Amino acid sequence: MQVFRCPVCERPVYFHNTRCACGQEVAFDPDAQAMRIAVNTCANRDRISCNWVADDKLCRSCAMTRTVPDLGAPENLGHWRMTENAKRWMLANLARWGWFGPEDHGERPVFRLLSEQTSKGEANVTMGHANGTITINVTESDEAVRAERRAELGELYRTMLGHMRHEMAHFLHLRLSRDAGFVTAFRQLFGDERADYGEALKRHYKNPRTADDNYISDYATMHPHEDWAETVAHLLHLVDVLDSAMAVALTLPGVETDGYDAYAQTDTEAVLNRAVQVSIAVNHVNRAVDLPDLYPFVLTRGVREKLALAHGTLRTPA
Repeated sequence: MQVFRCPVCERPVYFHNTRCACGQEVAFDPDAQAMRIAVNTCANRDRISCNWVADDKLCRSCAMTRTVPDLGAPENLGHWRMTENAKRWMLANLARWGWFGPEDHGERPVFRLLSEQTSKGEANVTMGHANGTITINVTESDEAVRAERRAELGELYRTMLGHMRHEMAHFLHLRLSRDAGFVTAFRQLFGDERADYGEALKRHYKNPRTADDNYISDYATMHPHEDWAETVAHLLHLVDVLDSAMAVALTLPGVETDGYDAYAQTDTEAVLNRAVQVSIAVNHVNRAVDLPDLYPFVLTRGVREKLALAHGTLRTPA
């Protein structure tokens, strides 16, 4: 993510900020990728600290949310706020490639943000994507809940932003699949997505596979749809890591930080290699305070081929 500038005093302003240190109220414009003076702001600004400019009453991100968690359960307001923060971050990243902006006339996703806690008691919530609708369990905005489930599932990484990127990847596949050329290339690398998903899910939980050199995670082995979603989520992680590092002028051997745009880079290997350089450097810093690795994954040749297909197709909306 970029570091922005206050439109009045030019001080640094960060993505979730609603106010500059100088006192100026600001709002993020996803099309300009810039902070503006806060006029015509989203109707959710006061309730959940949404700091985007409004398209009408709501901003582009909040307008995609059709269902909010039951606010009769008091903890859900905070869960909703943190979940929308992650959604805005993910959408702002995709906007760098033109997704969902004024020139993108394709369908947009619908979000159902549900909670396991309701005013009537506990509820079961299953995250997923179906025909353009993305369901997110906002309870996982609680760090303790995520940590417990990450341990239970033996995962290396589990965050709300990761959930957003994974589920959005399913929606992006839906749009991209209208192109026969993409479908052919996809099936050559990922397999036939028409394989029975329900049966694949049963096999996965009955006899889970461990990722080999062709998969970024164990979950990716379950079905071509999940392999794609995991791959795209990791691509978005890595491009954003590199973009964020360049935004704060972290130095890398042989890489100019001034003016470097990770989202404009067309060479997938260059993006991946530079992002790995950043992650190794930050891993070393994290160990000084006994924190886990920034990106605890290995990018094998098979995984890199899949990342290259995702990178090549996502840089232009379908």
